Amino acid sequence: MRPGIEVRPDGLVEVCQYLKQEPDLKFELLNCITAVDYFEPDPKKAAKAGFEPHLELVYHLSSVTKKHSLVLKVMLPRWKDDVPGQLPEVPSVSGVWRTADWHEREVYDLSGVWFVGHPHLRRILCPEDWEGHPLRKDYELPLEYHGIRGR
Repeated sequence: MRPGIEVRPDGLVEVCQYLKQEPDLKFELLNCITAVDYFEPDPKKAAKAGFEPHLELVYHLSSVTKKHSLVLKVMLPRWKDDVPGQLPEVPSVSGVWRTADWHEREVYDLSGVWFVGHPHLRRILCPEDWEGHPLRKDYELPLEYHGIRGR
């Protein structure tokens, strides 16, 4: 199991800069960013789930020179200000690691997290006019897209 830490959204960039620049740590590689949707759509199961609905961002970091790795986690509400459809926000770390540009766009597109300060946050896998975020557990696949019927 990899060592891990949990960071508040407002401290994310500062912690990431430290992890990259500190000579004893030197986490120069951001391997990936993943979003996990902790949501149970079934009300009966939700009552027994043991957690409040939220999103969890998981950052996998590596130090090639020091040969170690770290998992960094950031907890977010599913919706900004508890307003369905308003994406939760977290600062972009694209200024710390260039690879974050791609990873943050992927998480935005598929899981619906807004990365504040990202240089060009836009969809990367789904078409620009796609509605919703397919990896959210309450996502409903549209029956039709531009006249093309699915299912």
